[in-house]
Amino acid sequence: MSIRDNAIKAKGDVTGYDHCDYQHQIYNEDALLRAFLIAKRGSDWKRSVQVFENDLSVEIAEIAEQIANYTYKLKPNTNFELKERGKTRWISGEHISDRVVKHVLCDDVLMPAVLPKLIYDNSASIKGRGIDFARRRLLVMLRKYYRRYGNDGYILLMDYSKYYDNIRHDKLMDIFRSLPIDETSLWLIEQSLKRDEIDVSYMTDEQYAHCMDEVFDSLKYQLVDKSLLTGEKMMRKHLNIGDQLSQIAGILYPYQVDNFIKIVLGCKYYLRYSDDSLIIHHDKDFLENALEQIRAKATEEGLTLNPKKTRIVKLSSLWRFMQLQYSLTDTGRVIQKINPKQLTRMRRKLKKLSHKLPADELTQLYNSWFKAHYKTMSKRQRANMDNLIKELTTKEKKHGIQRDFI
Repeated sequence: MSIRDNAIKAKGDVTGYDHCDYQHQIYNEDALLRAFLIAKRGSDWKRSVQVFENDLSVEIAEIAEQIANYTYKLKPNTNFELKERGKTRWISGEHISDRVVKHVLCDDVLMPAVLPKLIYDNSASIKGRGIDFARRRLLVMLRKYYRRYGNDGYILLMDYSKYYDNIRHDKLMDIFRSLPIDETSLWLIEQSLKRDEIDVSYMTDEQYAHCMDEVFDSLKYQLVDKSLLTGEKMMRKHLNIGDQLSQIAGILYPYQVDNFIKIVLGCKYYLRYSDDSLIIHHDKDFLENALEQIRAKATEEGLTLNPKKTRIVKLSSLWRFMQLQYSLTDTGRVIQKINPKQLTRMRRKLKKLSHKLPADELTQLYNSWFKAHYKTMSKRQRANMDNLIKELTTKEKKHGIQRDFI
């Protein structure tokens, strides 16, 4: 009798699933093997991945047995700093065994259960959607709006403050428990959230009593004296960016806010991408009233709208969403411009990497970036970027390559 059969015999039926359906078993060895093949993509050069693969059948069998017996333990995260688009983020990397488990949990169990709760215009971290999908949907909305109202209207741009830092574990678990998923998966989710708890022992009793209602900032938290973190007081909110479960939680957590906007407020032109969202409407007073109701609804879920990034602007003005600048003209043309700061960051990046990468790799990096952005760049911007990469690669060929790594 297999590990899976023993687990089924010992634990009985799993809520919502037929045991004949192997794809839905979190401890099914075939599913875990398939998850490993996905998890190792792009990281098969790492020693931990290679060691895991050397004893693959044994590792998979042990993981399956431990999950079935509720003895599997997640390993500590590896934290590192990442600077992207001018922002500093703390990313947590997981061990290969944990990533394998998370792939089965998220891909085979959670995503099929989560999708029915999401609105169509929720675009992030979903197969077949993404930032390109969100931008296409925005263009569709703007063109539909123009055919009915012209360019005389407004857009409400919204952003959640420190989104992943302030997702509450209790409310998130209530949402997961409402889904048709098995108890083993819920147990694994609880283990993952337990690992994401924040040690706030440095807080006074009064601060600790209100910490769940205050906006938490993980960057400021890095400055706290580590000797004060004794584990006596733990805050049950915050998700680690880089964890696949966090991406699922990110698209799911405000689903009640999404439904409130779509159904209760009746906003037809509403779009959300992760923590950024927008509403298009012809009546400014309606948007102002809607904003107050949305702010109250978000507060119920433990989220706070960023006062600096949440605003109402005219559609005909130049406004920014998902790193692009937009404007709806009186002829119905939608102007799309790249954020100039992106060009500056890319130019600096290319200059730094020109001392480390061979000319062909630097060109490949540039071409990949250029393909994703050239449609939103002017002719002069394209020419300037092309001239820069030619200058950098020609200079490298003439003077050779200086490497800072082995």
